[in-house]
Amino acid sequence: MTVTSNRRTDPPRHRSGGAAHGNRGAPRDRRRRRGRRRGRGIRSALLVTLALLVLAAGGAGWLYLKLDGDISTFDSGGLSDNRPDAGSSKGENVLVIGSDTRTGGNNALGGGDRDDVGRSDTAFLLHVYADHRHAIAVSIPRDTLVTIPPCKLPDGTWTKARPDTMFNAAYSVGQTPKGNPACTQNTVEQLTGLRVDHTVVVDFKGFAELTDVVGGVKVCLPQDVHENDLDPHLTAPGKLLFHKGEQTVSGQRALDYVRIRHGIGDGSDIGRIKRQQAFVASLLKEVKSKGLTPTRLLPLADAATKSLTVDPGLGSADKLISFAMTLKDIDLHNTKFVTLPWRYEGSRVAVVQPDADALWAALRSDRTIDGENAGGKKTGKAGSGAAASPTPVSGAGIDVAVYNGTAVPGLAARAAAELTGDGFTVTGTATAAGQDHTTTLVEYGPGLEDRARTVAQAFPGAGLRSVTGSGISVVLGQTYADSPAAAPSAVPSEVADGARSADDNPCSNLTYG
Repeated sequence: MTVTSNRRTDPPRHRSGGAAHGNRGAPRDRRRRRGRRRGRGIRSALLVTLALLVLAAGGAGWLYLKLDGDISTFDSGGLSDNRPDAGSSKGENVLVIGSDTRTGGNNALGGGDRDDVGRSDTAFLLHVYADHRHAIAVSIPRDTLVTIPPCKLPDGTWTKARPDTMFNAAYSVGQTPKGNPACTQNTVEQLTGLRVDHTVVVDFKGFAELTDVVGGVKVCLPQDVHENDLDPHLTAPGKLLFHKGEQTVSGQRALDYVRIRHGIGDGSDIGRIKRQQAFVASLLKEVKSKGLTPTRLLPLADAATKSLTVDPGLGSADKLISFAMTLKDIDLHNTKFVTLPWRYEGSRVAVVQPDADALWAALRSDRTIDGENAGGKKTGKAGSGAAASPTPVSGAGIDVAVYNGTAVPGLAARAAAELTGDGFTVTGTATAAGQDHTTTLVEYGPGLEDRARTVAQAFPGAGLRSVTGSGISVVLGQTYADSPAAAPSAVPSEVADGARSADDNPCSNLTYG
């Protein structure tokens, strides 16, 4: 008996986002937008710092009332009903958003209109591994073309999904001064397939105060930087802002440092992300090196919490401290900073696959950059109660296409990597027509049954089915998603090669794009 294949017949198409974001208004409007962009973004990663600061309080009751009065929360009613399952990742995932809100004194630091729409040019997903000794922060470029899912507006209605839209547009949905962190969280969950356990928004004012309180942060520059490097519209270089080499910055100078874009490297936002990662790494090192006492902790915690807007799960001092306590054993060397795999698509940024899905899959299974299992316990390839690893097979000379028949992102990329390692030639990966497959199925065309059986050996328990089409394909089921063999060996090398550790010298890797 032959049946029609349920494989997807139209592979995903790549769309260029360049034309969609072409000329938008008069030159004066463009200058105004560029002026605003100069001041945007808190240049991220402050949740890690905040956690390290607050965790030292332990159960210090004298701090609770002080912090409770400073912490703001956003409405969780804007979170999607279609979220990744709780527990889909072994560790915890925290979304950190840098906000350029102009209220509360922030306009004096960042420029722009006081009643301007809240925007965010900086965001990263912090994955805290289940062993609580490793962490990785994945920066998401602001110009990345993504699908922004339905998000809640201030009047209670919901938007429609917006494909091929810049990532940072999610925060501005609703056009309110405070922004829309719930929409950004929805977008990140759809992009990654990881459930975001907590979201934290940090603004300009708190960022500047925090760098002041810690006594400054060591940074390093490959060249002198002048005023027109911060504002390229200036016709003359202006005064010297930063000299070449290592130096300590705080307050407004720290803001200027993380905002520089045009005067270093290729002038891209990707280069600025690298510099921001180096800055936060240096900030963490500074906090760790000085140690924390109650006298030092109160001003640090006060400065940090005044700048925060968090989800209700972190909306009180005891909740925040309880979470922060889980981070106290993370080592600087085991705190990594990477960027989502990307490529230019016109003037925008596109996600590179299958590298991105492999990255999210590695985090989901708590695999570190070097392939270590950081899930909190030692596991072998065939641990207690786990299915045995597939028997090695030789796929030399066999072509196979891989389709993800589940709702688990990145599964096709993982299977393709395993098949390639066994010598198979993977002709492509895509999503199957249906995502409700329980078991894995190997489909094969006329005359290919023997080769299909060889493919099935790589997927214990897989079924075989003849189809009218040509070639061989694997439609992955939930049993594969749940198997230990599906766990990737490491973060993709293309991502790991560009990683920075929190203990790196600030003068290392100064190309910045």
